[in-house]
Amino acid sequence: MKLDHTLPLEYRSEENSNRIFGFWLFLGAEIVLFSTLFAVYLTLWNRTGSGPSGHEIFEIGPVMIETFVLLTSSFTIGLFINSMRQGLKKPAMVFFFITLLLGAVFLGVEIMEFVTYVNEGATLQTSAFLSSLFVLLGTHGAHVTLGLLWGIGLMIQIGREGFTLDTANKSFIFSLYWHFLDVVWIFIFSFVYLKGLM
Repeated sequence: MKLDHTLPLEYRSEENSNRIFGFWLFLGAEIVLFSTLFAVYLTLWNRTGSGPSGHEIFEIGPVMIETFVLLTSSFTIGLFINSMRQGLKKPAMVFFFITLLLGAVFLGVEIMEFVTYVNEGATLQTSAFLSSLFVLLGTHGAHVTLGLLWGIGLMIQIGREGFTLDTANKSFIFSLYWHFLDVVWIFIFSFVYLKGLM
């Protein structure tokens, strides 16, 4: 296998470069998925029926916590990739663990938020607005959950094998996925919560 040592470890083989390109194509499909969910939400956001509106159920406190921890995790996953490229396994693993911990905090706050909504009578069946809200937020939350499981598996593999062509490639692809989830959250924060609180 021909390797180009002028490139970062995750790009050094042609197979690795192809995998990264393929993942960018996958993210393109994910953009279509979330664009559809946003379009549905923005169509139905004022169809509240007899149920509460966003202004009545949204609380800025939990949303700010979610935003802070998820954006911070985007920074720490960047530090993880930087450490990986320098061959610093221990700092890389610390940054990866912090990233996953922040992702778990995000999920915990989101679950508490959902429980609060349901306790206030805001459920999936209450109105078109709430059904579109739960599907959008739930889809993003499911992606974060998948990312956490993927990240735990990847940490175990890196712990056993260190940084190889394979683990470096997987790590970089994971970082693309995690950054993508953060970008989606920025749109959710802007077009769901800030719009709903106005």
